[in-house]
Amino acid sequence: MKQQRLLLIDGFNLLSRGYFATAYGKTPEQLTKSSNGVYTNALRIFFQKMFNLISQYEITHLAVAWDVKREESKRRLKHNFYKATRSELPDPLIQQYEVCKNVLESIGIKQVTVPAYEADDVIGTLAKQWCSNSMGKCFIYSNDRDLLQLLSENISQIIASKQGESVYSLMDFMGDYNITAKQWIDVKALLGDKSDNIPGCPGIGEKSAFPLIQQYGSIEQIFENLEELDKKYNRYKKKLMEGKEAAFLSKELSEIICDIVELEEFLFDELKLTISKVNLAQKLNELEIKINYL
Repeated sequence: MKQQRLLLIDGFNLLSRGYFATAYGKTPEQLTKSSNGVYTNALRIFFQKMFNLISQYEITHLAVAWDVKREESKRRLKHNFYKATRSELPDPLIQQYEVCKNVLESIGIKQVTVPAYEADDVIGTLAKQWCSNSMGKCFIYSNDRDLLQLLSENISQIIASKQGESVYSLMDFMGDYNITAKQWIDVKALLGDKSDNIPGCPGIGEKSAFPLIQQYGSIEQIFENLEELDKKYNRYKKKLMEGKEAAFLSKELSEIICDIVELEEFLFDELKLTISKVNLAQKLNELEIKINYL
């Protein structure tokens, strides 16, 4: 029996990377379009990559996770500064997002969006459920390094770099950082994240954040032992004291939610790959996109 393998794609991460990689230095008028005026520069990359992943990793189950609108997420509703510094999305990208969803639905690829939750939360919940039911390996496709906190024996992340793509496992992560995947949240709590407008603990950088978490295990333990902190961290004591509130807030914002109630009864049979090749050929033909597919 073929081993079951789940692929969870961070939809907007892939689509937007494809868009900006091919739109750099171009005006909207210079982007690739179909004869009907539909922008296709990001769509071509999205679908080619999706089919490459299915083939390369022998995927049996697949879901594309989408974010809700930024201002509708739980984190943003509670903390209005969260992701507030991000700029508006270009119209050609928004158009391709709508077309992408339409094509995926037409060809039979399951898409998952849960009101008030971000794609990371959907991916986290589905990945953990899949593995807790011993259903096989799970691959997450995204360049979002927040997702590293989800790594486990059966959950790996496929990450693209200038050297090419690689499957990043829990063993790779622990070898690189000498912390557990769960402790990545604590490191993020200290470092923050400019792209998400998460403050972190001001004055604490990588040179201090990693050793602190390696030694004390969590930000809770750091602050509990602040008075007796190892002398080598003396220069950071004042910064830690002043940044305590921001660090705990940053941890709350950085932790991926892995128990979305709406997905408790999720049926993974719905994710079995049964792509309609007739519909796929028709859609790609309409968009005038030529790719290699299954």
